[in-house]
Amino acid sequence: MAKETAKVTKRATKTDDAQKKKRTKKDPSAPKRGLSAYMFFSQDQRTTVKEENPEATFGQIGKLLGEKWKNMSDEEKKPYVKKAEADKKRYEDEKAAQ
Repeated sequence: MAKETAKVTKRATKTDDAQKKKRTKKDPSAPKRGLSAYMFFSQDQRTTVKEENPEATFGQIGKLLGEKWKNMSDEEKKPYVKKAEADKKRYEDEKAAQ
């Protein structure tokens, strides 16, 4: 005799919604956060990876970029790290000026 299992789902109720914490709205005039070294690398290399792998999906391109980044030496990462440090300083300066 086969067992039948029923999937039980919980529906949101008004009390559940009221209990959730409200997020504060982000200030539209706030400065944009600094990018990481990997993000600068990703912006720089994304088109190259796309050209090399035209059939790759967005997720696959991200994985390829991640693998490339992992396999890079610290010396190869240095220009991107410098850009990230400069961008972090820009963010901190803009935030302090607010």
